[in-house]
Amino acid sequence: MAARPYWTGAIRLSLVVLPVEIFSAVDPAGDVHFHQIHKPSGKRVRYQKIVEGEGKVENEDIAKGYEFSKGHYVVIDPEDLKKLRLETAESFNIVRFVDRSEIDSIYFDKPYFVVPDGEAGREAFAVIRDALRATGKVGLGQVAVAGRERLAVLQPCGKGMMLETLRYEDDLKNARNFFSGIKDVKADSDQIDLAKKLIEQKTGPFEPEKFKDHYESAVRDLIKRKMKGKKIEAKEPELRRSADVIDLAEALKRSLGKGGAEKAPIRRPRAPRRAARRRHG
Repeated sequence: MAARPYWTGAIRLSLVVLPVEIFSAVDPAGDVHFHQIHKPSGKRVRYQKIVEGEGKVENEDIAKGYEFSKGHYVVIDPEDLKKLRLETAESFNIVRFVDRSEIDSIYFDKPYFVVPDGEAGREAFAVIRDALRATGKVGLGQVAVAGRERLAVLQPCGKGMMLETLRYEDDLKNARNFFSGIKDVKADSDQIDLAKKLIEQKTGPFEPEKFKDHYESAVRDLIKRKMKGKKIEAKEPELRRSADVIDLAEALKRSLGKGGAEKAPIRRPRAPRRAARRRHG
């Protein structure tokens, strides 16, 4: 069964219009999902929508409401939202080109695959894709998806393109509120050199196919064991098994002495979350 597009519209660059479809690039189908279960009966817990003083209500009687003061709401109908007619609901207008490296990783949110919609715009699609690849730039603009107007960047991705939504500045917490308690420490230059050598020793290409979600696999194995009635015993974490307590310099030296042959625990990689240069620094 063909995937249904998440959004259909057009990419606009000045007078150039590219009809496109975008599809979610993330597949959550393999994730393990749990339900809440009533332990005495083993039956699933169900939820009912209740209004105080009215009891259970049906879905057709439910609307969206904004609380403008305590206990007082203004009702917003879906038709009201449609009447807004934002241009970004139907098109992604590229307003600027920037280096992707200029955008702090904390801003990136969700990726979407972008494909041409129909034969008419295929040539223009290829031109914009290849021009972005040649210049190393990404196209910055806004698009209305999932009930919200989002900042996004467009970039080449194989034979197609990828649209990545970004978080707004106001969506992010101020890093200073979290980092202000970190005391200033003068790092030892010799230890920094050791750490740099260890980093160089373990430097290599990013190969995401070599990383697997070990937690997900362990959960699935646990489920199978429980279904077979096997006893579940906790394993002591590897870090707690270490008998040697050594200082930082000694730990760095021993790590280097292993020649990088030690296989580090593999976890699902996450993008580094640096503080943004302005508000989040």
